[in-house]
Amino acid sequence: MQTVQIERFYLGCLAHASYMVASEGMAAVIDPQRDVDIYLETAAQNGWKIRYIIETHVHADFVSGHLELAQHTGAQIYLGAGSGAEFPHIAVEDGDSIEFGQCSLRFLRTPGHTLESICILMQDRGQPERPAVIFTGDTLFVGDVGRPDLSPTHTPQQLAAALYESLHKKLLTLPDDTEIYPAHGAGSLCGRNMSQESSSTIGKQRQSNYALQARSSEEFIHLLTDNLAAAPEYFAREVTLNRKGASQLSQLPQLAPLPAAEVRHLQDEGAVVLDTRPSAQFAAAHVPGSIHIALTGQYASWAARILGLDTPLIIVGEDPGSIRESQMRLARVGMESVAGYLEDGITGWAKGGFDFASIPQAAVIDLADLLNQEPDHMTVLDVREMAEVEAGAIPDSLNIPLGKLKARLGELPSEKLIVVHCKSGYRSSIAASILRHAGIRNVVNLMGGFEAWKAAGLPSAVPVPAVA
Repeated sequence: MQTVQIERFYLGCLAHASYMVASEGMAAVIDPQRDVDIYLETAAQNGWKIRYIIETHVHADFVSGHLELAQHTGAQIYLGAGSGAEFPHIAVEDGDSIEFGQCSLRFLRTPGHTLESICILMQDRGQPERPAVIFTGDTLFVGDVGRPDLSPTHTPQQLAAALYESLHKKLLTLPDDTEIYPAHGAGSLCGRNMSQESSSTIGKQRQSNYALQARSSEEFIHLLTDNLAAAPEYFAREVTLNRKGASQLSQLPQLAPLPAAEVRHLQDEGAVVLDTRPSAQFAAAHVPGSIHIALTGQYASWAARILGLDTPLIIVGEDPGSIRESQMRLARVGMESVAGYLEDGITGWAKGGFDFASIPQAAVIDLADLLNQEPDHMTVLDVREMAEVEAGAIPDSLNIPLGKLKARLGELPSEKLIVVHCKSGYRSSIAASILRHAGIRNVVNLMGGFEAWKAAGLPSAVPVPAVA
């Protein structure tokens, strides 16, 4: 039996991993999410006392729960020196350590993703033959490394150079069997090539991670910074919030039901109706002007990227549970300006005497026929990322990634029918709602996306990127 236990907690909505390390009744929590009950419940179930809270860096893509967890437990918070945190904490330097039970946690300063980034090397003193574990934060992922463009004082090239040193002089000097546990998985905005695997080893990453194949610092810098997509605008706000420490989630107000007439009035005042139902339900009937982001995917991340943190929102959900879940997920990225939810859902809108909007859906066979018969009267809009479309796309399609669509609507030929698609349908439904919200009426969503196109045996090519 291992004398040090590791529990992993994964938030698919944010592709975020946090960890609890415990030994002899004491525990440390690493990179906690904002809603901290999961750590408190796990500790209570196992008879552990949370004494340490460690942040590998000041996070930019979600609101951390370090302050609330400390308030509940009395634990001390640890951050890399120079974090700028405004709450009580212990600033750690290279080689500092924490020991409890049979667990030893040693801090490694690994600047690059951020200046204060640290990794935590764990060793089980009760089982010296057990391979070490390194909690790598956003320094090293399975399949990738952290993006180097999150500092207001250093260029991406400077951070990439620091990251190269951190990787090659710190992490890659560890034994090959050292297990790595990163803070993010596939889908996170903190990297661009992450694996679906939850963990790996130093040896495996040394062989397979593309970023570790660079033969020099200069090559690594170019690899990371050439064609680096801009970080989402809300990242800077998250950093500021995490340096101050977020308020307790218990302070979130109970959302009020809003009658249809009030929803319409708030829309006129600038509020956005955020429809969280499944894509098929949204396509069939929704409040005109709604933005659709289904709860089934990376809901909070897309909401923050598309709407920003301060846009007043009205939620449309399937049931009270989904409405509460929506509010919680929004709070995890600092979106708390929620006025309420549409009373009785889409049925309440009908009872209010208001008209619905809908978005036509097309099958891939129908699109293929239209492309053969009337190619000059339509545009196929591909909202996938360039890394996806390079592997194939619908011939003559126009590529604008979803995260850039709102800023580049003027590039679309509004006089043509726009058929929008992504990989399987989640992002294209968001994109179709953005187009409609912007007043572009002639929009069709492609059912099943490019996966359905390929499955039907239809031809593919490299798409035409829109001019940025």
